[in-house]
This record gives sequence, C-alpha cells and structure tokens, in this order.
Amino acid sequence: MKCRTALHVLLAAMALLGAPAMAATATNPANVTVSYDHPEQFTETRKIRALAPIRDDKSYLKTLKTYIEDRAGRMLPPDEHLDIVVTDIDRAGNFEPWRRGPMQEVRIIKDIYPPRIDLRFRLLDANGKVVREGTRKLRDPGFLTDDSATSGNDSLRYEKRLIDRWLGKGLDRL
Repeated sequence: MKCRTALHVLLAAMALLGAPAMAATATNPANVTVSYDHPEQFTETRKIRALAPIRDDKSYLKTLKTYIEDRAGRMLPPDEHLDIVVTDIDRAGNFEPWRRGPMQEVRIIKDIYPPRIDLRFRLLDANGKVVREGTRKLRDPGFLTDDSATSGNDSLRYEKRLIDRWLGKGLDRL
C-alpha cells in the first residue's frame, strides 16, 4: 500500500512539474511575435479568391505563423525579442483556370510559380533597443531543383524552406 501511495504522489508531482513544461512546448515562444499585415490582400488570398474559391482556406496562415515562431524561438537568446510582420505571401504553385472540371481546384506546382514571402522584422535586445531591423523579400526561383523539394506531403514545405533559409543565416545576418 505504501508503494502505491508513493507512486501516486510521484505521479502527481510529475504531473504538476510537467504541466508547465508541456504547456511551454505546446505554445509559441514568448520572445517571437509573428503577425500578418492585411492578409486579405495577400497575393495568395487574391489568387485563391479569383481562381479557386472553393479552396479559400486560410488555415495555412496559422500553421505558418506557428512554424516561424517555433523556428525563430529556437535560435533566439531568451532575453531578445524578434517581431516579424508578414506583408505578403504567394505560395508555390497556382490554380490554372483553363483546366476543366475538378482540376480547376488543384494547385499545380511548376517552376514558373515559385514561393514568395515578404516581411519586415525588428530584433530587440533585453532592454527593448533595436539591434537589427529591415525588410526581406524571400524568394526561391529554383524551388523544384532541390532534392527535398518533391519529398513529403507538407503543403507548406516550399514556404517553410524559405523561412528556414532566411533564419539559417543567423541573427547577425537576418
């Protein structure tokens, strides 16, 4: 009986200690903020609205926001803050209106439809002083030539790779 009680106490303690840690990994880092500036006017939004209105799904914005916050949060020291405002997105591929039937609603991936992300950012130190800021136009015209380009089923793999390349330069070269 003592063993069982000790086990319950241990499990309860682990749950209490683990809950904040689990919550911290489930939420986005506090030192990275990603927002969208008028996403209803993004190239991607206008393109879908005009060419594939049935596909008008903005869930990719939440997924991409979480991805950027997670990736940037991993590289930032805890006392610094990175504020990113995405000003335009044009996802890889396009809808081709001349295709008939259900193919009109299929995103066609060709090298003539590369991914694009435009953003502005500010990197702040622990005192809130701007360390670095600027605008970036992330492009990958050769997005289909990379071996990893065609692997996987992630519908945002090309856009995520743009983010990874930008962040991969390091904080001093953002």
